[in-house]
Amino acid sequence: MKNTIKLVAVLVVIILVSVISLIVQHNKQSQSNVDVEVKEKSDQEKAEEFAEKMKPKIEERLHEEDIHNFIKTITFKKNVSISPMGYVTVDGYINNEPDKYHFSASLIYKSNEIGSMSHSPDLSDRFIDWDEYKDEPKVKEDYLKSFTEKEREQYLKDIGEKE
Repeated sequence: MKNTIKLVAVLVVIILVSVISLIVQHNKQSQSNVDVEVKEKSDQEKAEEFAEKMKPKIEERLHEEDIHNFIKTITFKKNVSISPMGYVTVDGYINNEPDKYHFSASLIYKSNEIGSMSHSPDLSDRFIDWDEYKDEPKVKEDYLKSFTEKEREQYLKDIGEKE
């Protein structure tokens, strides 16, 4: 009988130690998950602050590319994302036309530079320097023929060739 009581007591102690160690391990893991969530929020906040600081540089770059003075307004979207490669990406649009004239800028956090910019096809078209094709006027003619008459008129207004 004494041996049975000792055996039961030992089993109870083993079970208690196991349960306590599982609880402690679970609490440590939960705490590390909370730390990771806080770090992610912190990275997002840093990215948003960095993007805000870089917006004037993005605007400057867009105006440099805008040789026809097409840009009247530049609007930035609120969402800022971080790519797996660590680039901070900022999206926006021109002249209150988010579907037609949008752009995206990839920013390099460590060097405070714009890594790359992409534009929608319609926006890129407004940045074409036709002076580069002055020896080949057919290129511009063929390009303009791809538009409807209304689109052609608007394009020529946008690049400052028509009132």
